[in-house]
Amino acid sequence: MSRVTVRLGGEQRAGRGDVESLTSHWSLYLNLSGLLVGLFSVTLLGPWSDQVGRRTILIVPFIGLSLQVVVYLVVMYQELHVGYLILGRVIGGITGDFNLILAGCFAYIADVTDRPSRTFRVAILEACLGIAGMIASIIGGHWRKVQGYINPFWLAFAVYVFTAFYVYFCVKESVKDRKPSRLFTLGHYQSVFHVFSLPGENGRRSKLFLYSLAFLLVVTVHMGAKDLIVIYELSFPLCWESDLIGYGSAAEHLTYLSSLAGLRVFQLCLADSWVAEMGFLSNISGLVVFSLASTTEIMFTGDVQ
Repeated sequence: MSRVTVRLGGEQRAGRGDVESLTSHWSLYLNLSGLLVGLFSVTLLGPWSDQVGRRTILIVPFIGLSLQVVVYLVVMYQELHVGYLILGRVIGGITGDFNLILAGCFAYIADVTDRPSRTFRVAILEACLGIAGMIASIIGGHWRKVQGYINPFWLAFAVYVFTAFYVYFCVKESVKDRKPSRLFTLGHYQSVFHVFSLPGENGRRSKLFLYSLAFLLVVTVHMGAKDLIVIYELSFPLCWESDLIGYGSAAEHLTYLSSLAGLRVFQLCLADSWVAEMGFLSNISGLVVFSLASTTEIMFTGDVQ
């Protein structure tokens, strides 16, 4: 294995093992900085959108993500310490990050669909995430290998700005009875608390707690595993290059499309809860394959589980 040297804050650290350790640590710091700030902003902006409309919470995070990319570009152009990236993540977290985008999209779908068609419409949204992820992974992997990181980040900046303008001019508001509402008030946090505290029929509150806990665990594993998988792909025995990592990520996003087709078929004979159980089993089998993978072929097998 070839030895590499990384400059980080004026210190020279040699060896691929050091690179992997530093990557995992700074990935953790960046994720935590965005998460901790986002916990407050998403729970503030989400309930607020019930009053003022969904378009606002779809525009705000794209503005924040654009500013985050600007910070990243400044860090790369000026060759600043990697710790300055945290500033960008905090800005993205304050404006809701991708969590608020997903929350706004799911809320928008809930506003404009009826209950029988809602599950499949949500699956279509997930499939759009998969298509976008496949395209970005394939293009980004080759682009990074040829030109580095700066030009792909300029494209990301342009896409965020374009999307913000698209939502502002083209997306219709889904909340019919809008009314003015203060943003900075504890009432929005209280409304989140009331959702879980108010009693309901047929054990509604306990079911909501269990569903929320299950979703938290699934997302935690999914998001945490993504960074670990990339670090493992970079390390021995795989030692993948950026283009191969892009193909692996594209294969992983392919499951969004297969899930859409599978959902349509299984809904004809199974309840939504059993379809979710099948998804859990597929995810578990993929993680087991990842844990045992020592060759590229086996790794790709886990990607498409």
